[in-house]
Amino acid sequence: MLVIVDIVIKEVKSKKDLRKFVAFPYNLYKGNKYWIPQLKKDEMSLFQKEKNPAFEFCDAKLWLAYKNEKVVGRIAGIINYRFIEKWKDKYCRFGWIDFIDDENVSKALLNKVENWAKGNRMEAVHGPLGFTDLDPEGMLIEGFNELGTIATIYNYPYYAEHIRKLGYEKDADWIEFEVKVPKKVPEKIERIAKVVQKRNKLKILHASKIKEIKPYLMDMFQVLNTAYEELYGFVPLSEKQIKSYVKQYISFANPEFISIILDENDKVAAFGLTFPSLSRSFQKAKGKLLPFGFIHILKALKKNNLIDLYLVAVRPDLQAKGVNSLLFNELIKIYVKHGFEKAESNPELESNTKVQAQWKFFDRRQHKRRRCFIKYL
Repeated sequence: MLVIVDIVIKEVKSKKDLRKFVAFPYNLYKGNKYWIPQLKKDEMSLFQKEKNPAFEFCDAKLWLAYKNEKVVGRIAGIINYRFIEKWKDKYCRFGWIDFIDDENVSKALLNKVENWAKGNRMEAVHGPLGFTDLDPEGMLIEGFNELGTIATIYNYPYYAEHIRKLGYEKDADWIEFEVKVPKKVPEKIERIAKVVQKRNKLKILHASKIKEIKPYLMDMFQVLNTAYEELYGFVPLSEKQIKSYVKQYISFANPEFISIILDENDKVAAFGLTFPSLSRSFQKAKGKLLPFGFIHILKALKKNNLIDLYLVAVRPDLQAKGVNSLLFNELIKIYVKHGFEKAESNPELESNTKVQAQWKFFDRRQHKRRRCFIKYL
């Protein structure tokens, strides 16, 4: 147990403690119209070894900060051994960090992670990061008055100020765009799409039911593994993780909003996994599907003017060949048909100029920025 001033740090060891850990942001962000609450059941599962396949190659500790016996902060420390093996960096991650505007609290929380990291012979601490790259990552540093998405972190502006004072500096930035859905497919995208499709012998999977997509799901995530391989800190997903994410993402997916491009051998060449925005519906659900949360989500899936672009990946051998134009050529038609007006890009690495180049055909604004901080021990 670590005590700084009147702050007490306790490790999460029981289900009761874990429920407090998951519940804390609900109090901290109560009434905030930009924060998106996660489903409590999913959050609980993330930190249970029998439910999260990432524990096969990750160690994790969770801590709560108390002040006058009241929870005032939380943090997770994660050591991802596959990350260390791949990148040769002995880094410990911090994630799920939330705290009141008290520098003693943030200091006590991060000191706890740093000491744990040192005890495990780590050379640096960086974050916010999750177990994998499909967990929310990056501390918001711009865009505090913008609606969040269910795939991203929201935090108050004072978080980054505290982090910097504790000796953390920029390691990587992600940026996000709000993109206006055009009234029709831009002519240049349509023209490029036709050429790319013919030149590379590609075909579009037109699916009306999820069962028509299921045979390609594992292949899709393998494409993601290879497409994201060189991106910041990325660690390939294991087969168990892929199955877990397939179950998580596809359970409420509409096949119309999933664009899949196949090569001449019927292998996935590229895909775009998109969903009507669930941000407002998650706010109304308040972390629970029952008794009424699922109704709000179902409504959002059927009637919406905002679409979220969750995962877009192009196989490495087809990158920089205009395949993204083929993906968006199909998706824009669907978006127009359903009356979507705007799209959220979700985070893209600031250094990933290939991805950002695709937005040049659209009316867009860069409205959020988030950061991974690092401190060498």
